[in-house]
Formats: sequence, C-alpha cells, structure tokens
Amino acid sequence: MPKSAADATALDLNVDRSSPVPLYYQLAQQLEAAIADGRLAAGGLLGNEIELAARLGLSRPTVRQAIQSLVDKGLLVRRRGVGTQVLHTKVRRPLELSSLYEDLETAGRRPSTLVLTNALRPATAAVAEALGVPEGAEVQYIERLREADGEPLALLRNHLPAGLVDLSGDRAASTGLYRMLRGAGITLHSARQTVGARLATAEEAVPLGESEGAALLTMERLTFDETGRAVEFGSHLYRASRYAFDFQLLVR
Repeated sequence: MPKSAADATALDLNVDRSSPVPLYYQLAQQLEAAIADGRLAAGGLLGNEIELAARLGLSRPTVRQAIQSLVDKGLLVRRRGVGTQVLHTKVRRPLELSSLYEDLETAGRRPSTLVLTNALRPATAAVAEALGVPEGAEVQYIERLREADGEPLALLRNHLPAGLVDLSGDRAASTGLYRMLRGAGITLHSARQTVGARLATAEEAVPLGESEGAALLTMERLTFDETGRAVEFGSHLYRASRYAFDFQLLVR
C-alpha cells in the first residue's frame, strides 16, 4: 500500500545518540522542518507511531513526546478515530508596516476575505482620540474575517476617517486595506502598534473556528500618512495556533 504524502514513516529521518540534544527534540525538529517545506502535507496523517519508533530505534514515549511538542506548537492535532493530522504551518509575520493580506501573498498563502460589517458609525471616545475627530463624529467601520488557504486566521476591525477611501462594493473583500489606501493616493508613513494576548469570547470564537476561551493574539495599530494624519485605527485578533509575530532585535 503506498504511503501518504504526509506519512512520517516515508521520510529520511535519523537521530544522533552521541549528541547532547535530546532524542525527542531531534525528531521534533526534523518533523517540523518537513511540515515547513511541504514534505508532510497539511491535512494529511502523520503515520504510524509504532512503526516510526521501530524504524528509528526509539521508544514509543520518545516519539510520543516529539509529536506532542508539535501538537503544543499547533503544527499537529490528534483527532479521535482519525490519528495525528498535519495542520497548516503558522503564518509568521514580521513587525513592519504592511497589511496581513500582502504578507500572506508574499508567503505564498492564498488570502481571502469575508466582510462582516462595512458601515458609518459614531466614533467612541477611544476611536475619536486615535483618529483626531470629535467624539460621536461619523467614521468608517469595517470588520473582516481574513482566511489563509480557506482557513480562518484573523478577525480584523478597522476605523477610518469618513470619506477617506472608497470601500463600497466588493473592494474590501478582494484586496488589503493598505493597498486600497495607497490606491487612493495616501502615502503610509508610520504606525504605533501594541501586541498582546487574551482569551476568545464566545462571539469571537465562532468566526475564527475556535472554542470559547482559546488563546488569541491581539494587535492594535494606529497608522499615519506622510503629513502625520491618522488614517487608520485597527484592532485585530489572530488565532494563536495559526499565527505568530516575528521580532528583530538590534544590539546597541
């Protein structure tokens, strides 16, 4: 019987018993690399744990520990009656002034968008302060569900000054917000951004395909154009099991 494209027993795996690196970690690193480069395809089954242990001369607890470490990272999932399944790799996003839509395209993922709300709303005190408009003034509010390869990834909530950019029709569903702003002649210059984490409410969990109380990454961003005008205030939620922020730290 031919092996599945996502069967770990078909991979060229090996462990070095003379290395100080734990055996389970060596195996986990090789499996993670195979997931990242597509040798273990998303959606496929990992394969027989007993056979993998026998082929590598490892104990079942060692193999199980390696697999569990990848489950904890959100790369694998154990499904009752199915087995251990490979998930899509996390989207890793650099902290720079770019849109999620563009980052997904750059990473070779297939972004799609479901617009949940697109309407004028009175600015709350927090939104008014961020955008520099009077409290209660009308601002454009847009809420979107962003998917990667057909899988829910992020819930994006954005406020913009009214009339800044045309968001009518299906434009907001077919491209990224920053691309639309640039298309309207707006030069994006800088942003203030805060990254955090919290648990999903029941209302947020449903569109994201998560359970209530699941871990979410949060990102709040206020974006300015070249004149210093605030052009977008975003409050975004990302599935922690599918998404990560990358930081580059410089030594001074």
